[in-house]
Amino acid sequence: MTLDNSSSSNRPSRRELGARGEQLAADHMERVGYRIVARNWRCRSGELDLVADNGEVLAFVEVRSRTNTGTFGTPQESVDARKIRQVREIAQVYLHQSKWDGNTPIRFDVICATFSRDGSLASLDHIENAF
Repeated sequence: MTLDNSSSSNRPSRRELGARGEQLAADHMERVGYRIVARNWRCRSGELDLVADNGEVLAFVEVRSRTNTGTFGTPQESVDARKIRQVREIAQVYLHQSKWDGNTPIRFDVICATFSRDGSLASLDHIENAF
């Protein structure tokens, strides 16, 4: 049983929206020529949503999903200084553990998925070099 605080049982839960946002982000990255090399990569410090490679750059992608009600702000606004610091630290662990050769440039992107109240996708924004 999924607990959902919304007033309508037709609305997707926060977890479902997050999973859909991550899938849409991965699909987008593949469409624009990236290969997803890791999804939900975890270490003691936290999790990387997506790690993607296009042969020229290794992108660490933070995926943020929100409904467009405005209650909790935009997905972009949810990437604060604490989150940026955390993603950078986890990326360092990933690079160390994956034995990154240092020749491929890295980049930090944010993909924002905004959903309507009914759960349909309202927008998907890819911000390259977000931080």
